[in-house]
Amino acid sequence: MNDGKEGSPTSSFDRLRRRDFLAVLAGSAVASCTSSPGSDGSDTLDSFGEDFWFDGLSFLPEDMNDIAQSGLSAMICDVSQVEEVRDPDGTPRYQRNFEVNDKALDQAIAKITASDQVFLATKGSQLLEGGVENGAAAFLQFQSCETIGDDLERIGYFHRKGLRILQLTHHNNNRFAGGAIEPEQSGMTDFGRDGLAEMNRVGILPDVAHGSVATINEAARRSTSPVVYSHGACRALLDHPRCINDEGIRAIAEKGGVVGIFMMSFWLTKDPEPNIGHLLAHIRHVIKVGGIEAVGISNDFPMSGQQNLRKLNNDNAAGVKEYLGWWRAMRELGIPGYEEDPAHVVIPELNNINRMATIKRALEDDGFSAKDVSRIVGLNFARVMTDALG
Repeated sequence: MNDGKEGSPTSSFDRLRRRDFLAVLAGSAVASCTSSPGSDGSDTLDSFGEDFWFDGLSFLPEDMNDIAQSGLSAMICDVSQVEEVRDPDGTPRYQRNFEVNDKALDQAIAKITASDQVFLATKGSQLLEGGVENGAAAFLQFQSCETIGDDLERIGYFHRKGLRILQLTHHNNNRFAGGAIEPEQSGMTDFGRDGLAEMNRVGILPDVAHGSVATINEAARRSTSPVVYSHGACRALLDHPRCINDEGIRAIAEKGGVVGIFMMSFWLTKDPEPNIGHLLAHIRHVIKVGGIEAVGISNDFPMSGQQNLRKLNNDNAAGVKEYLGWWRAMRELGIPGYEEDPAHVVIPELNNINRMATIKRALEDDGFSAKDVSRIVGLNFARVMTDALG
C-alpha cells in the first residue's frame, strides 16, 4: 500500500486510477467508438484505435515524410548528439555535453515546427491531438544527463525549451548514476538523487535505460513519477549488463512504468539467425514478470532502419563488423557479456520503416488479444506520458 513516503510502491488504487484516466482520454478521442466497457473499464482503451503506435525510442529522420510512412502516432524522440572521446588507453566512450546538445535541441524543435508530419508534445494529453492534421507526437529526450553538467537548473531550462525525457546515463558512469557498461558497478550519486527530484518537480520523465542494476532499482524506488526503461531487452533471456533483470522489470512495473523492447538483435538472442520470435519472447517475459501494462516497443535505429545493414541487404555477417571494435574494447576491459563476438545486428524483417505493422501482425499471430496488442504497440507508453507529464 502507498503510505505517501518517497519511494513507496504504487498502490492498486493508483494503478486503477491511471487506467481509468487514460480510458477517459481515449473515450473522447473517437466519438464513434461503440465498444462497451469491460468490468475494469479498460475496453475503452481501444478508442485510440488499433493502429495507435508509439515508438519508445526513435529519432527525427532526414526525410520527415518517413514519419507518416512509418505509421507512428507518437514517439520518444532522442535529439541528443554524441561526441566520441577516448580514454588514455584508447577505449572509446560516447558523451553528450551541454553546448552541443543545447543547439541540437533547438535544431530539432525548429525541424519539428517546420514539418506537418510531427508536432512537439509536452503533455501526454496532447496525444488526443494526433492524426492527419497534427502528425505524430514527439516527446523529446536526451540519452544522458551529461548535458546537465554540474548545474541542476539546466533541468528546468531544458524543460522550458520542450525536453520531456532524460536518461540518467548512457552505458557509463556520470555525475548522476552508474552505467551498465562498467567494470565495477555503481548506483545513483547524491547529485543524481537531487537531479531525479528536480526532474520529478518540473515534469521530466526519468529514463533508466543503460543504467546499472543499482541505478535502475533506486531510481524506480525514489521517483515520485513513473520511470521508463525506454529501450532494451531482458537479462533472463540474454545475460548481458545492457539488459534489464527481473528485479528491475518489477520495480518499473510497480511504479507504473514501461520497459521498451528494442530491435538490436545481439541483445535479443545468441542464436545465429535472429527473427521476430526472439523479439516476442522478450515481450512475453516482461509481461510474465511485470504484467501486460509494463511492456512496449522501441526501435533505437533510424526510423527507416539501420542504414548500413539496409545497404548490405540485411547481411548481418557483414554488417556486424562495424560494432566489433567497440565490442572487443569492452571485452578488453573485462566487462561481462562481451566474451564472444556478436553474430548479427538486426532482425531482417524488422529493419525497415514498416516494423510496427509487422510487429502488430506477429503479436496477433502469436495469440495476443486485440486489446493486449494495442497496449503493447502504443497504449502503455501513452499511459505513462499522461501519468508523468499530464
